[in-house]
Amino acid sequence: MTTEPAGPAGSAGPTREPAPKSDTTTRSWLRDHSELGVCVLLLAIGTLVLTDALTMDVDIAQRGPIGPRTVPLVVGSALLLVAVLLAVDVLRGGRGEAESGEDVDLDEPADWRTVLLLSGVFLAAAVLIGPLGFPIAGALLFWGSAYALGSRHHDRDPLIAAVLSLATYFLFDNLLGVPLPGGPLMGVI
Repeated sequence: MTTEPAGPAGSAGPTREPAPKSDTTTRSWLRDHSELGVCVLLLAIGTLVLTDALTMDVDIAQRGPIGPRTVPLVVGSALLLVAVLLAVDVLRGGRGEAESGEDVDLDEPADWRTVLLLSGVFLAAAVLIGPLGFPIAGALLFWGSAYALGSRHHDRDPLIAAVLSLATYFLFDNLLGVPLPGGPLMGVI
């Protein structure tokens, strides 16, 4: 039978000094709490939206009870609230679950054709909104997005796009008081 050397103050058994906090434990903690990065991003975006909304130069005369600051204030506040709630959940041990309901094959390459088509549609809408106005550029945006995402109903999609675009234009321009460029069609309608 062997005896262990006595530790400090005559205690029996081996003594071990506490291991210094290594870089691997820090990395492990960060890996286990990686969702905090999303919290930081949401917090930054929420702060940016609220700062922009509060420093917005607003005309005193409004068309209705809801001014142009209302939506950014609500969205910014919601972003901050979600950031805090998510951070609390992550620090209490909550973890996001992997998406199992998707039928996405991660071994397949990215669909660059769709990405490029959508990028082209968005860029074209941004360029055309000035000269053609929102109703036409918006209709092209809605129809082009549907086409890029796989819809091939050539008789129905342009009609739906036109209705969506005109409804969006009238909603923003008349009800919300956000002026959008009307283009040549607004003289006819």
